[in-house]
Amino acid sequence: MKDIAAWNEGDWIAAIAAVSLFAILAIGGIIATRKSEEVVGHPRGLFVLFYAEMWERFSYYGMRALLILYLTKFWLFNDGKANLIYGAYTSLVYITPVLGGYLADRWLGQRKAVLFGGIVLAFGHLFMAYEGMQGVTDPAAKQADFAINVFWLALSLIIVGSGFLKANISVIVGQLYRMTDGRRDSAYTIFYMGVNVGAAFGTILVGYLGETVGWSYGFGLAGIGMVLGLIIFALGRPALKGNGEPPAPLAKSNEMKLYATGIAAVGVIWFLIQYQNVIGGILAFFGFAMLAYTLYEAFKLPREPRQRMFAILFLIALNPVFWGLFEQAGGSLSLYTDKFVDRGGVPTSLFQSINAIYIVLLGPVFAALWQYLGKRGIEPSAPAKFGLALFQVGLGFLVFVWGAGTGDPAVMTGVVFVFLIYLLHTTGELCLSPVGLSAMTRLAPLHLGSFIMGAWFYMTAVGNFVAGKIGEATGGESGTMSKSLTLDIYSKIGWITIGVSVVVLAVSPWVKRLMHLDTLKDRAELAGSDELAEPEAAGAHPAQG
Repeated sequence: MKDIAAWNEGDWIAAIAAVSLFAILAIGGIIATRKSEEVVGHPRGLFVLFYAEMWERFSYYGMRALLILYLTKFWLFNDGKANLIYGAYTSLVYITPVLGGYLADRWLGQRKAVLFGGIVLAFGHLFMAYEGMQGVTDPAAKQADFAINVFWLALSLIIVGSGFLKANISVIVGQLYRMTDGRRDSAYTIFYMGVNVGAAFGTILVGYLGETVGWSYGFGLAGIGMVLGLIIFALGRPALKGNGEPPAPLAKSNEMKLYATGIAAVGVIWFLIQYQNVIGGILAFFGFAMLAYTLYEAFKLPREPRQRMFAILFLIALNPVFWGLFEQAGGSLSLYTDKFVDRGGVPTSLFQSINAIYIVLLGPVFAALWQYLGKRGIEPSAPAKFGLALFQVGLGFLVFVWGAGTGDPAVMTGVVFVFLIYLLHTTGELCLSPVGLSAMTRLAPLHLGSFIMGAWFYMTAVGNFVAGKIGEATGGESGTMSKSLTLDIYSKIGWITIGVSVVVLAVSPWVKRLMHLDTLKDRAELAGSDELAEPEAAGAHPAQG
């Protein structure tokens, strides 16, 4: 065991994170089992979901922090190929919520979908702990090695498990509040902080163990985190007050068929994750199909809810632009940090915790800011916040390029510019992600709640695939990352994104009018309105046998 006197910065960061996480675990258990109905002015169920999602994100982001490094240093994929695999994986993570959301909306209910997804996720993370032969460089030999197929299976389980959990746990958050409840945006910001508390600790602890002790130790810890999240979610069921249950009584045999569908999806994903370029065509095809279905449902609605659906489509369309740039963090930016940043001996994976730590620190500030501006009638609309988000993510790349100064690989980039790009990307994220989650649950018709949330994540999937292609481009023709080429790409996408943000800010007043926020009805009122009656007549919730 290493002597304390010999600990470096990374050792101290990991030790402090471990102690803090233990304290948070204790608090989470207390809140999940306490009897009072509210905690700091919000339903207790919000904090059950907060802690369950915190542990799920601990697992996901801890594993993600290691993934690009694992691909390049353990499996020895070149930088370009590793970025493409990373982008394919993260895009599939955001595609599957469409399936999970649809099955939950029509039959399974969000709570059972979250439980099933969590179990599948736990198996996926634990399979990641299985290692094979290191140093295999021949592609045919890699595929022949049993361990690489276990690796693909682990990724597939995580992808499908996320599909059942991600969209549905976010929907349950919205179900805890009336649609006109002024606490909704604040609630989603608190929930989003839970996401990032888990992401911060997972990145530090899983990343530290993976890079300094062994890959299997890091991935194994991610699996343990997912199991803890499941336990808290199960213990906290009473706090959900019946939200997230099936829309109609569900026969046990039919429930088993739904779970079998999820397991079958693992096999399909196992194939796709190995053939990354196929995913681009699939994204395009199903993206157009999803758009056609959304429009079909929109035109069945009265004027105001129909126009809200158009506003939803506008917001969703901006998702790939933002996330295609933001998700360089786990791909090309992580590799750049590993190769060209003066890290002072700190493991590369730990730098991915910066974003999550910023979220935890700045999340309450933004939640209070929106409430402060809202009370004075000057809060930016959701589309305006999206425009601000795009401006900040583009500016982050330009600041990073300016700080790097030269494309000479011998001149290391100062670590302060890694902190700056993450800061600007984080403030942009706070203007888009929690606001988008809130807007989807607020504007979507009741019978399409999980589908619209799934569509939100689907377009995030498109952004993640784009991120992988951008990352692949930083490898150039050789597949090995070039500092000068990477900085050139970062500069171009930075300027283009700032241009897009100006357009979004210009049209945001018109999009806000489409949202008709002044006539939004609560869920109880919607149950008897035309907005719901037509879709029900069309069979939105058929009786189960």
